[in-house]
Amino acid sequence: MSESDSTKLTALWCILCIFFCVSSATEEPHGEASALLKWKASLKLDSQTILSSWKNGTSPCRNWTGISCDESSFSVSMINLTSLGLQGRLQNLSFSSLPNLVHFDISYNNFSGNIPPQVSNLSSILRMIMSHNFLEGPIPKEIGSLSTLNLLDISVCNLTDSIPPEIGNLSSLTDLILGLNRLSGSIPQEIGRLSNLTQLDLSENPFQSGEIPSAIGNLRKLKQLYLYDCSLTGRIPNELGKLHSLVHIQLLDNNLYGPIPSFIGNLTNLQSLYLYTNNLSGSIPASIGNLVNLEILDLGENNLSGPIPSTIGNLTALTQLVLFHNNLSGHIPPEVDNLTSLVDLQLGWNNFIGHLPQHICLGGMLERFGAPGNSFTGLIPTSLKNCSKLERLTLNDNQLVQDISNSFGTYPNLEFIDLSGNKLYGHLSSTWGKCPSLSQFKISSNNISGRIPSGIGGATNLFELDLSSNHLVGEIPTNLLKLTSLSKLSLSHNQLLGKIPPEIGSLNHLEILELEGNKFSGPITEKVWGMKMLRELNMSKNKFEGPISLQFGQLQDLEKLDLSENFLSGKIPKTIGALPKLQILNLSHNSFSGEISSAFNGRSALTSVDISYNQLEGPIPNNHAFQTFAALKNNKGLCGNVTGLHLCSDSSQNNVHGNKKSEKVKLLIIFLPLGVVVLLVGTGVFSFFCHGARKARNKDEEVQEDLFLVWSSERELLYQDIVEATKNFDDRYLVGKGGQGSIYRAELPTGLVVAVKKLHSMPSGEISNLTAFTSEIRALTEIKHRNIVKLYGFCSNSRSSFLVYEFLEGGSLNNILKNDEQAIKLDWNRRMNLVKSVANALFHMHHGCSIPIVHRDISSKNVVLDSEYQEARIIDFGTAKFLNPESENITSFVGTFGYAAPEITYIIKANEKCDVYSFGVLTLEIIMGMHPGELIASLTETPTTYDLPLKDVLDGRLPRPTGSVVEELMLIATLAFACLDKNPWSRPTMDQVAMKLMTPKTDLVDQFDTITIGQLIMRGSN
Repeated sequence: MSESDSTKLTALWCILCIFFCVSSATEEPHGEASALLKWKASLKLDSQTILSSWKNGTSPCRNWTGISCDESSFSVSMINLTSLGLQGRLQNLSFSSLPNLVHFDISYNNFSGNIPPQVSNLSSILRMIMSHNFLEGPIPKEIGSLSTLNLLDISVCNLTDSIPPEIGNLSSLTDLILGLNRLSGSIPQEIGRLSNLTQLDLSENPFQSGEIPSAIGNLRKLKQLYLYDCSLTGRIPNELGKLHSLVHIQLLDNNLYGPIPSFIGNLTNLQSLYLYTNNLSGSIPASIGNLVNLEILDLGENNLSGPIPSTIGNLTALTQLVLFHNNLSGHIPPEVDNLTSLVDLQLGWNNFIGHLPQHICLGGMLERFGAPGNSFTGLIPTSLKNCSKLERLTLNDNQLVQDISNSFGTYPNLEFIDLSGNKLYGHLSSTWGKCPSLSQFKISSNNISGRIPSGIGGATNLFELDLSSNHLVGEIPTNLLKLTSLSKLSLSHNQLLGKIPPEIGSLNHLEILELEGNKFSGPITEKVWGMKMLRELNMSKNKFEGPISLQFGQLQDLEKLDLSENFLSGKIPKTIGALPKLQILNLSHNSFSGEISSAFNGRSALTSVDISYNQLEGPIPNNHAFQTFAALKNNKGLCGNVTGLHLCSDSSQNNVHGNKKSEKVKLLIIFLPLGVVVLLVGTGVFSFFCHGARKARNKDEEVQEDLFLVWSSERELLYQDIVEATKNFDDRYLVGKGGQGSIYRAELPTGLVVAVKKLHSMPSGEISNLTAFTSEIRALTEIKHRNIVKLYGFCSNSRSSFLVYEFLEGGSLNNILKNDEQAIKLDWNRRMNLVKSVANALFHMHHGCSIPIVHRDISSKNVVLDSEYQEARIIDFGTAKFLNPESENITSFVGTFGYAAPEITYIIKANEKCDVYSFGVLTLEIIMGMHPGELIASLTETPTTYDLPLKDVLDGRLPRPTGSVVEELMLIATLAFACLDKNPWSRPTMDQVAMKLMTPKTDLVDQFDTITIGQLIMRGSN
């Protein structure tokens, strides 16, 4: 071979080598691409679109979304798919095909199903993050073989069962984050083998047993310990004192007891210590003063006693000190004045005495200062005067003595101040009106004098102003009535005088008005009756005179009315008797005269009435609230069947009763409460009463009218009234049909319109469903609530059996939503109120009755509305069941398919959670405008539904929600999905739902256009 040929061969060999090396370097390891593509194909279609860059014939290392590769080996080293909204499962990902994967992050997606044991094949993995998904089931024990793993985060999922002890094999682990799951059992001692751990977060898991394991003392590198809300018991273990690297400790919301150990002072690197809401006792150890790096110390809601140690003054970095709701005592050590970095200081509800720390705001950082419910004396800290960042000041219920005329400055950020229940004196300053953010100002029960400064009217954001129980004089300044945001105004128990300014009518958001115990005079301005939001009105113990306006009927939400101890005269307006929500009425010590209107008859909402010391006469109303002599005494001539009153003569009864016939009805009503249990056993007993009534009139004469048994109606109704009003149940008066009976509209001779539910009967004349009939009577006799239909009475005889209720003209919610015109009238505000009404009714049934009652058939057919769609009632209690705590509460399936909870097919015990599920379905139906059956089914069958924006499922017949409605709508949707949890015990209770609906606050308002169903479900499950 020539030298030239040899050179050519050498060159060719080099070229082949270079080509071979390049080819080897650019070809990914066998199987990585196909494994990822196979996994992609198993995801939902929308998710596959998101990963459209993952294509056959291309390399994962060439611009695949979320994929990174090792530059030296060109193998997949990182999968980062966080926050892409992906839906699918992990079972279809071949982990064994990814031997060089070091980083795996699928957080903030919608992955579901179990974590497959095959994750153990990730032999090189360093970081595994799967948080904020719908993963469920146990943590696989095989995960313990990942010896290289540094970080494991599977928080905010639905994991169950115990933490496997194999977790202790993860010797390289530095961060273990399993918070916000449903892990049970106890924290395994094997955790103590994770000697490299710097962060341990097991918070918000319902561990069912065990204490904080002593093995935790082995975690000498631990910096962050989060074990809050874990149902842990026992003492804080001494071994915790060995963890000198700790920076953050959060053990709050557990059942820990015993003292705070003195070794806590050895943890000098601590920056935050949260121990609140436990059962800790004993004193605060003086060693706590060693924690010079501490920024947050929260020991609230425990049983701690003794003084605050003076060493607390060493904590100069402290920004938050919370000690409220303990049994701490003694003086506040002057060293507290050293805490110049404090932003939040809470000392309330202890037994402190002496002076408040006077220099607490010298650092100018204080935003919240609370020390209510103690025995502090002396002055309010003078340093507060220049504390420009102050937002909340709560010093009520102490013994503070100070002239406050010029004690305070102008606070641009102040939102809440409560100085009530002290011994403050002097005049109110107009400077309070220069606090632009002030929303609540409470300074009641002091010794403040002088006039109400008109300058307070400048605080235009005020929604609560309480100046009661002071020595204020003069008239109400008209500037004060420019506070149109006010929800509560209390000026009671002062020495105010003059007439009520008509400008008070501009307070159209006012719900509570308290003016009692002053010297107001003249007629009550009619503008008061125009404040339609009023729930409580107290104008007692003044000098008001003259008759009351008939415009009372506008106060449809009024629940409490007290006009006692005035000089009011004339008749009691019948419009007061017609107020639907009125519960407490006091008109005593006035000069009212004449007879009491029949409008008070049967008003079941009324629970307390006092009309004593007037000039009233005639029969008392047929209402249980008018049955106490002390509330009726010292009138001109009231009569009725109340001990201490004369019985009414026949002539005085003619307006309400009917001679001998009424006497028999009256006897039945008197004895009905005693016999109601007997009545409920069956139609035979009902027939006995009807038969007895006929015999009492004339044994040989055929009776044309059977008595209709009632206890709360406007008058004693007769069977014949119902027959005539419905033309013997003619179809012309039929308004609806159900499985148990037909509903008729009946207008009685008095003008009262009622709904009559005529039960289906068998050829023998017996009721087809006696159990449902008696259940409905018993339930509605027990339940008294404004959002539950009122039962006027019932009857059963050989001809027919029926129940009589109040009638709501709007009809059923089911029919309204099916009619476009009516559905549009049911706007967003009305729909939000409708959800709240049903929630309040169920809350009362489940938690407000002497024996809990479950409806078991909550659906849109069983919710009726008035003609304006402002009031809603739950109807049809034939399936209702009382939950006897001494019974198994065995049940069979009842209810309406599509609303019934899924567990009803296998759980044979009745419980409130079935109603909660039905409420969730109904709530979605209200905001969607249609039954949500397809949506609910798709959440199980088609996980892509989790990506569906909320705005796309709302009722399209209504305009886009705006303003405060968006806030309520987001909360209501979140609660609805929480109620639909497939695990009944994970659903909220109706008291939790009702409470959250009272204060609809959410941080999602700005996300309305993008928030998805899956994100709402995730929030609801948390």
